[in-house]
Amino acid sequence: MLHIDRIAGDRADPAWRERIHHLEHHGAVDEVTIPNADMARRRLRITTPKGEDLAIALPRDQKLFDGAVLLADDNRAIVVRAEVERWLRLQPRSIAEAIELGYHAGNLHWRVRFESECLLVALEGPADAYYARLDTLFSGRSIKGSIVTGDIAA
Repeated sequence: MLHIDRIAGDRADPAWRERIHHLEHHGAVDEVTIPNADMARRRLRITTPKGEDLAIALPRDQKLFDGAVLLADDNRAIVVRAEVERWLRLQPRSIAEAIELGYHAGNLHWRVRFESECLLVALEGPADAYYARLDTLFSGRSIKGSIVTGDIAA
């Protein structure tokens, strides 16, 4: 197991970009995708796509981010990739449904954003589980829903 106790650098930094680019040409970059829910964690165990077991324990003044270089030497590099975030876009049909949806989203501690007349719920599990909760909450009434991916403006 490889112990990571600090972030070595940022892939976006020009010096790191050249170094990582060179290693990529030799197939020596291992990009570990970390779920968004885990990006704020300081301690984490994860396995890279190439099978390297990592034990990450960062100091309080560092946190994971997309492009964080965890390890880089002459032979290889390990770089963090943030998982593409998925959102469930919910559009209530009435003000009453909107209020009820907001109430339940808050009670369920769902992470949300607002977009016009829609409520966006961050999917931190299977979408079916969210739809199931909504179905029981709204007793068969329909709320239009769709899944969107990518960066949703805060």
